Amino acid sequence: MQILQDNLIYTIPLLGIIGILVMLYKSAWVIKQDAGDENMRTLAGYIADGAMAFLRAEWKVLGYFAVIAAIILAFSGSMVATSSPVIAISFLIGAFTSAFAGYIGMNIATKANVRTTHAARTSLAQALKVSFTGGSVMGIGVAGLAVLGLGSLFIVFYQMYVVQTNGDVNGHEMAKALEVLAGFSLGAESIALFARVGGGIYTKAADVGADLVGKVEAGIPEDDVRNPATIADNVGDNVGDVAGMGADLFGSYVATILATMVLGREIVSVDNFGGIAPILLPMLIAGLGLIFSIVATSFVKIKEETDSVQNALNMGNWSSIILTALASFVAVKWLLPDTMSIRGYEFTNTDVFLAIMVGLIVGALMSIITEYYTAMGKRPVNSIIQQSSTGHATNIIAGLAVGMESTVLPILVLAAGIYGSYHFAGLYGVAIAAAGMMATTAMQLAIDAFGPIADNAGGIAEMSQLPEEVRQRTDNLDAVGNTTAATGKGFAIASAALTSLALFAAFVGIAGIDRIDIYKADVLAGLFVGGMIPYIFSSLCISAVGRAAMDMVQEVRRQFREIPGIMEYKAKPEYEKCVAISTKASLREMMLPGAIALIVPIIVGFSFGPEVLGGLLAGVTVSGVLMGMFQSNAGGAWDNAKKSFEKGVEINGEMYYKKSEPHKASVTGDTVGDPFKDTSGPSMNILIKLMSIVSLIIAPHIYAGDDATAIKQEVRKEIKAAAQKASINFVDSEKH
Repeated sequence: MQILQDNLIYTIPLLGIIGILVMLYKSAWVIKQDAGDENMRTLAGYIADGAMAFLRAEWKVLGYFAVIAAIILAFSGSMVATSSPVIAISFLIGAFTSAFAGYIGMNIATKANVRTTHAARTSLAQALKVSFTGGSVMGIGVAGLAVLGLGSLFIVFYQMYVVQTNGDVNGHEMAKALEVLAGFSLGAESIALFARVGGGIYTKAADVGADLVGKVEAGIPEDDVRNPATIADNVGDNVGDVAGMGADLFGSYVATILATMVLGREIVSVDNFGGIAPILLPMLIAGLGLIFSIVATSFVKIKEETDSVQNALNMGNWSSIILTALASFVAVKWLLPDTMSIRGYEFTNTDVFLAIMVGLIVGALMSIITEYYTAMGKRPVNSIIQQSSTGHATNIIAGLAVGMESTVLPILVLAAGIYGSYHFAGLYGVAIAAAGMMATTAMQLAIDAFGPIADNAGGIAEMSQLPEEVRQRTDNLDAVGNTTAATGKGFAIASAALTSLALFAAFVGIAGIDRIDIYKADVLAGLFVGGMIPYIFSSLCISAVGRAAMDMVQEVRRQFREIPGIMEYKAKPEYEKCVAISTKASLREMMLPGAIALIVPIIVGFSFGPEVLGGLLAGVTVSGVLMGMFQSNAGGAWDNAKKSFEKGVEINGEMYYKKSEPHKASVTGDTVGDPFKDTSGPSMNILIKLMSIVSLIIAPHIYAGDDATAIKQEVRKEIKAAAQKASINFVDSEKH
């Protein structure tokens, strides 16, 4: 125990390495599975090639952005005492790791899809095993990379800025170490935003185009091999729901831990770890959550064809939550002293554990509520089905109503979680609650990534014209996957809300302000502008999907018109042209929404000061959380309403199936909901976190504390001395 106590800081990245080794083992197992006949492998190859082509094109664009951003960060890091040019290196590592996390998920998903299809020839149990193992590779890999990256960089920066300078663990030296570490989070979230928006535009342009021309106009099945957009559609599942989601939750994971560490620095802790126990705790909980999520993946299995896939996934999810809760109790009692305080709020280590429990409960409740509003057979989805009988307009009205209603319970749960966690341990309690919620990210992401793999498996089964029972098994997995995708987005937006509040609290401390007074006109103006940003962001994302989908529709129509024999299976569609349309559109359209998140906080912060920027962040957070929940849940409900017709639904005593008029109305609803649930909705959580992280990074530059003038004078003296040493003329004025 003494050895572990002395080396705890090095144990954290070791937990990440264990996760990566398990990921490699599971990945090797998936690859060993049978990939089916030559036709299936060919179709899977088209999907894999399209996905990797997009990823390479996206990386090229983001590479330029990362280099420019790193140069700016290096320059700004030299301007204040509590930062360093090293923040640029931290940023680049975060950006690379986030992109690599997306690649891991994409790579295994494009291998697991066809193997799931082949496994579905045998049994539903084997198909679930292959698809979920593929998903768990992504979940465990993302969490492992986050724990390893954050834990390792903290060791380096802690040694550089605190240990080697004999610095104070509660002082400016540790603040500098954490500010530089924040660059890692900024890099991760920046890539996540572009990956999520770009991937979302890609997948929905292809999906909408394939649906409108294939299902509605030509009357062929969703994944019919004759549809030129079907390969692009399946590629989109990977670039949006796999690579985008992987980068998204990687960024959330890192931002949550970082926010808790920044607040932990303010706690004077008399412990056995050099006073840094409150800083180490969120990283340790993340590492333990990773290990117990790995254990819980073994509980996700079924035996019979009639067994519930959803129940199997729930078993794994609940197991990871319970095991992580037990481990957190031991960790809190071992690390933290009996009593602590932050900003005058006193609490005990038991209170910290209770705050973690609040976070775990909030995460679980958010998943349950989201499942209720988006799952087949529940009242909300059934209400959309019933109103589809009177046409397309009433289907749209019902879906919008369900999406708006679905914000009520989650917001109440979130508000109770914020109040409860603050009650137990102040602002540190809110942050550690978010860390507790995110501790099971490996399991949450495994469940989420399972969905696109199952969706692709169904597409390959349809395109390969496999027996009906194979498609029934993949449809079973896909229907559950739609629900898990919605619950994953609900989990992500809830964690983003708690994380943003923690980042907001950290920003207030570093910026030297103690309150955000909305009675002031400029602060209230900032609040309103912040509330508007998620709306213009959503508008840009949805419009981008609409424009790209129009290009896709025209291309699919052209091929049906100009290539004779497609409908008779005598000619092969030009899949690559549809893939190129989605790739080009997504890369073009993702830049402006991303720029809003990065540039607006900088403009507001430097123009109007930290308090107005605080008002902006408050508006973005509240508006963004509501928009994210509304759009994701409405889109998920529309999707499952459409899928319900595939099995048959009863409306006013009459059964309706595919190609019926109510089904056509449900297809319209699903098409409207596509950019809601897969582009703008899930991007909201990255938007609010990224704006908070950018604000945290610039906080030392806009510091407004009582000692701000003295600090600025000291910085100018340091710059002048350095300039004189380099024989550079320095003009000592407030302007310069």
